[in-house]
Amino acid sequence: MTRVETGAPPAAAPASAAALLRERARWSLFDLLFWAAALAAFFVFPLRLPLLTEIAILGLFALSIDLLLGYAGIVSLGHAAFFGAGAYAAGILAQHGWGEPISGLAAAGLVAAALGFATSFLVLRGSDLTRLMVTLGVAMMVLEAANKAAWLTGGADGLNGVVMDPVFGVFEFDLFGHTAYWYALAVLFLCFLAIRRIVNAPFGLVLRGIQGNALRMSAVGAPVNRHLVAVYTLAAGFAGIAGGLLAQTTQFVSLDVLNFQRSAEGLLVLIIGGSGVLYGGLVGAVAFKLMQEWLSNITTQYWQFWLGAALVLLVLFARGGLLGLARRFLRRRPARSERGGAA
Repeated sequence: MTRVETGAPPAAAPASAAALLRERARWSLFDLLFWAAALAAFFVFPLRLPLLTEIAILGLFALSIDLLLGYAGIVSLGHAAFFGAGAYAAGILAQHGWGEPISGLAAAGLVAAALGFATSFLVLRGSDLTRLMVTLGVAMMVLEAANKAAWLTGGADGLNGVVMDPVFGVFEFDLFGHTAYWYALAVLFLCFLAIRRIVNAPFGLVLRGIQGNALRMSAVGAPVNRHLVAVYTLAAGFAGIAGGLLAQTTQFVSLDVLNFQRSAEGLLVLIIGGSGVLYGGLVGAVAFKLMQEWLSNITTQYWQFWLGAALVLLVLFARGGLLGLARRFLRRRPARSERGGAA
């Protein structure tokens, strides 16, 4: 009998998958430059630290949306519900005497994750349009509940009396935003590492498969609903941490943290930077906030018009966001240089 060649051994596929995950998790020059620029911003723009802190918080919020949209294909119009839940959790704790920032931030993430887990079973049923309506409905219910529970949340007047203790008992929050920026940047970096680990693990590969074809992933034995519930809960938790950061650094919480505009802003930021790429939300947050600041200084009355026009142009001519545009530009440069060398 002749032996039939079957190709590579069965262990080759898992080995190649593991190599692919290791390659994706490897730090590049862009990683180092991005975080070095974030550190240098403290010294280059010492008078703009409150704005930089807002960028870090918005970037974390967009990063949590990207975990849903870019890797699991779930579009949410009500992600502000988790952002606001985290903000109120951290603010209420501080208002009642628990002003320790780290534990308050952990509580904010846990409260938001619990809300995400409780609502995930409703959100993940039906088609994409159904999910959109359910996420929006959940956010509206949470907003109205916070408005009616004025004895706890302050209602339309907002949550006052939020006093934070120094970070690690040493670094006090000051009016100039020095501690707030370092604190927000450190939390953003740690959450980024956690999300990077999640999406570059086998769990993240399954999410990408579900995004591509959920029926096929179910046919091969992947627990689709379990993975979607898990990623929805995780995304809610990270959004809650972002909300807790806002409450702790501003020491004030209002109903604005639960508005639809908050969710829309996070989606816009992700579209600007590019979804499905971890840095998309971060780059988009920088571009969105700087564009907003620049246009509002130029024209105080019509800056929203010009911001909308810029966003429309970006969507039309920069598919995949700013990072997608940068990737296409970098791919064309080697091709041009090769043609020039051949000539």
